[in-house]
Amino acid sequence: SPSCAKNMKCQLQYLAGKLGIREIEYRGEHSKPSQYIKSTAIMRNPAKCILCGSCVTVCNKVQTVGILGFNKRGFQTEVSPAFGDNFDNTACTFCGQCVSVCPTGALTQTNQVSQVWKALHDPTKHVVVQVAPAVRVALGEEFEYPLGTAVTGKMVTALKQLGFDRVFDTNFAADVTILEEANELLERLKHKENLPILTSCCPGWINFIEHQFPELINIPSTCKSPHEMFGALVKSYYAQKSNLDVNDIVVVSVMPCLAKKFEAKRPELSNQGKPDVDYVITTRECALMIKEAGINFRELEDNQFDDPMGESTGAADIFGVTGGVIEAALRTAQYWLTGTAENIEFEKLRGFEGVKTAEVVLGSTTLRIGVASGLGNARTLLTKIKAGTEHFDAIEIMACPGGCIDGGGQPIHKRKMSNTILKARAKGLYGVDQAKPLRISALNESVKKLYSEYIGEVGGAKAHELLHTNFFPKIDR
Repeated sequence: SPSCAKNMKCQLQYLAGKLGIREIEYRGEHSKPSQYIKSTAIMRNPAKCILCGSCVTVCNKVQTVGILGFNKRGFQTEVSPAFGDNFDNTACTFCGQCVSVCPTGALTQTNQVSQVWKALHDPTKHVVVQVAPAVRVALGEEFEYPLGTAVTGKMVTALKQLGFDRVFDTNFAADVTILEEANELLERLKHKENLPILTSCCPGWINFIEHQFPELINIPSTCKSPHEMFGALVKSYYAQKSNLDVNDIVVVSVMPCLAKKFEAKRPELSNQGKPDVDYVITTRECALMIKEAGINFRELEDNQFDDPMGESTGAADIFGVTGGVIEAALRTAQYWLTGTAENIEFEKLRGFEGVKTAEVVLGSTTLRIGVASGLGNARTLLTKIKAGTEHFDAIEIMACPGGCIDGGGQPIHKRKMSNTILKARAKGLYGVDQAKPLRISALNESVKKLYSEYIGEVGGAKAHELLHTNFFPKIDR
């Protein structure tokens, strides 16, 4: 169907075309069609399911979340959570890997494009958009660019042409995140409490620890994820600087991730009942909007992100790849401890191994660092920590294998091409990092100005009010 979200990228459609199957000659009993079953981030349509089991395998074997399985029998068989429940009522992390591997349109993201178009056409609203680092090296795939091409400048121009009042960079908030997270790391090391610190930028991972390891809920960093920090700052700092009524501001996030859709609805990530981020669209949805508007993406001129929340360092760009968040935090921690901006390449933390460990020297301190991507690997690491068989000072975890570059909202690709594509996207982000004049978050002048004008001290009262949050056990054990 041309209206299917997987049209032209559907494996069933591809195989039917390749084998010359244009119609089904044999008539028999058919599965009963059903409507889309919506959740905050994922939609399910059993009528399009071919019972291949790919989503069941990735959910149970790779991510070890275990909320999908085969239910009922015969022609009534369908893949769903237990009892056909809504994803919102389960331990789903909304990592979106089931959507990525689904060969048809049986699993798709919950689409928020229409709400964004409505906001853009409302003259009473000031609509701000922010873009995550992993988006800029994947969006080009939707417009026939070579894998891993950073299309940042054209992306900014396209978003401006769509009608957004300001086009900002989530990387700005990623630099803010690093200041808060690096400070938190050093404070915990100083007091030797709540170690190892766990990064908190990935909402899929946060959902996982809340459901699967509630007894460890005190060790993740209390920092909000960068796009949520950004939303909070837009509706406070930016609103004040621009003399805007907070009620008139709409914040849209372009993310590689489906879990961000769920995260934006969390009540603790709001202020007086108003969410920090109003809408989240994926890389795929962003490309769809550009195509709907008839924009010739390849012919666009490059443009710059808007001030004051568009400046970022290279450390923020590598947030999109596994190992990047902890490397960025270590760069700033090292700068604070030693006062030097040298030796900032922590290459031991790079690569696509499911679990990486390394010892890192910061000044006179040696830290043991762990990095895991993919929730099955996170489970392996956390089980060892819980049992006391492994010691770490800091751990980065990303829900998706390879990090945000393989998020559930990124352009769909053939799984057999996965390693090639992820390596290209990672290379693109490290290239952006290396090309920037500043590569340590603590050196971002716009962020310094934010703290001096508005927030005050890193880790202080205002910072905790705007930039930090709490996580909660979801299952009593």
